[in-house]
Formats: sequence, structure tokens, C-alpha cells
Amino acid sequence: MALFAGNALAADHQVQMLNKGEKGAMVFQPDFIQAAPGDTVTFLPTDNGHDAESIKGMIPEGADAFKGKMNEQITVTLDKEGLYGVKCTPHYGMGMVALIVVGSPGNLEEAKAVKHPGKAKKVFAELLAQVSTD
Repeated sequence: MALFAGNALAADHQVQMLNKGEKGAMVFQPDFIQAAPGDTVTFLPTDNGHDAESIKGMIPEGADAFKGKMNEQITVTLDKEGLYGVKCTPHYGMGMVALIVVGSPGNLEEAKAVKHPGKAKKVFAELLAQVSTD
């Protein structure tokens, strides 16, 4: 079996920022992403009026926080294992959030402790319930 160095096998996960998607209004689609260290996630401004920003307390220790600009694509490289919580700043309270799991979810308890406004609280409860701790 051959071993490959670097990011030769890294994947790019595409996430649409939508006014209306499969799960309702103001959504990231998909909103739950399983990734490997070194993968990237590209947030696509499919509909106008959205951005993608990491949520304080919901990124792995040592990972860089990120904040995209309104109506602009942003690509984030995920080089630390753990959970990354993402919000659309203007629609956070409406539940426009996403969860990225990179490798082992070592910061699961810290991520669960973060408080969220409005519908984001319910959406994150559903997303966090999907995280496997095996």
C-alpha cells in the first residue's frame, strides 16, 4: 500500500449559502460535513446576503478563526482535528449554522457548552447529536 505525503488526497467540500434549501429558509447546504485533516471547505454565496464565520468556542484549540465577507466565496483549510461551528452572521438567530467534524471530535464538550441565539440553539442540538465519538 502506498502512502501519499501532503495534501495530495485532500478533498474540497462545497457548501451552498441559501435563502431556501432542503431544510427550510436561511441554510447552509449541507449543514453537517465530515472532513479529514487537510481538507478544505468552500462556502459558496449561491444566494446574496450571506457570509460564513467560525463561532468562538466552537473551533479546535490552535485552529485559526475565519470570517468571510458578505456575498463572497471563502475557502477554509481544516488542519486541526475537532469540531468547527459556522454561522452566517446576519441569519445566525434564524438557525443558519453548520457543523464541520474533522477527524476526532476532541472539543465536543466545549462546543456543546457554547450558547446560541434563537433557532441556532435547536439546529446545533440536532447537528451535535450526529457527531460520532467512536
